[in-house]
Amino acid sequence: MSLTSGLRSPRTPLRRFLDRELSAGPRPLRASFRAQHRADRILLPPPGVGTEAGTVGTAIDQRLRLAFTTAAPVDDASRCGIASTGMLYDELGARMHAVGTELIARLTEAVHRLNLDNRQEPMVRAHDEEEDLARMLLAAAWYQVLARTTIGFVYTPLFTAALEDPETFTLARLLELPHPDTVSDVVTQLYRAADGPLDALRRRTRPRDCTGGPTFAGVGITADADLVADGVLLDFKSTKNPGQLEKRTAWQLLGYLLLDTHDRYRIDTLGLYLTRSGALVTWPVEEYLDLLGACRRDLPALRAVLAELLRGCPADVVPYEPADEQRAQRLLERLAPISAPGHCLVCAQPLPEPLRQPREFCSRWCGVRAPTLRRNGMLLARPSAAADEGRRRS
Repeated sequence: MSLTSGLRSPRTPLRRFLDRELSAGPRPLRASFRAQHRADRILLPPPGVGTEAGTVGTAIDQRLRLAFTTAAPVDDASRCGIASTGMLYDELGARMHAVGTELIARLTEAVHRLNLDNRQEPMVRAHDEEEDLARMLLAAAWYQVLARTTIGFVYTPLFTAALEDPETFTLARLLELPHPDTVSDVVTQLYRAADGPLDALRRRTRPRDCTGGPTFAGVGITADADLVADGVLLDFKSTKNPGQLEKRTAWQLLGYLLLDTHDRYRIDTLGLYLTRSGALVTWPVEEYLDLLGACRRDLPALRAVLAELLRGCPADVVPYEPADEQRAQRLLERLAPISAPGHCLVCAQPLPEPLRQPREFCSRWCGVRAPTLRRNGMLLARPSAAADEGRRRS
């Protein structure tokens, strides 16, 4: 299972679970995001980037991780893609695998030689060194595509060049492939980060307290954020429209938090770093849950319920078979939050003391949300005495 695929459609059990649990929807969080996201200029991709915008995004993400910690000079997805070439493409794959292995060695040596996570040195190295790093990271990003989709990989410049002439496909040839504009775009975004709030976060953390590309073992779903820096979980976004916060991005950040079931990373803050505007937007975990209107504010309890959902069904795919849909629906009904007496029908939080008459909602916003949630069958119900007793016994 994959977190990103599970958030793609509103019909997957994962999306249905989160849409119901997060009673406020993304609107209050978006307002907070806009209040924090202030940028005097946006770095737009140069003309030569074109369809390689995703590759550039992957490369700058990894370069920023390496500024915090060099424990993993080459990310796991790139290593997985390099390993897969030898298994999928016979002789051509053997050539791509050999070049990829050389790339790992070259990139690892450069990262350690340049001491990229040394806080006594600035985030940026000499311009020619950064360009060399950018080329290697762009090449690694093409291998990473294979770890995600075999179809997309065959359209990469890496695969095309190897297919055209396997004999001349060497590491030197691979590093010639990135368009100069893609190299420049990576380096320019790094320069933007070097004199902004992300660099300030870097300076007040230590490499041993940072994890690049954190993963979440034991939860049965694939997910990898960009960075955890001393309790701050960040996702890097290189979108050319950085002032917009998509609902899927908001849900994704929360997903990372919930998947850390054993509190390995001790996350206390969630945030986004927008590489093209240089803005760092963060929220304490409690505030994030509050802005989204989480029905369960107790983090271990919310993590446990999500873990039960993931164990109970393929939560990242739309259940098209009637039996699969019934199974998912029964599970979602069993895991539904309950609004106890004296609690809001929308967000399940305690109601304030009534001034004149009993209330159903804790705030005006919850009252506004109620008709929408009711139409979608997501308004919380009061448990009957029998149902309440059954829940306690189960």
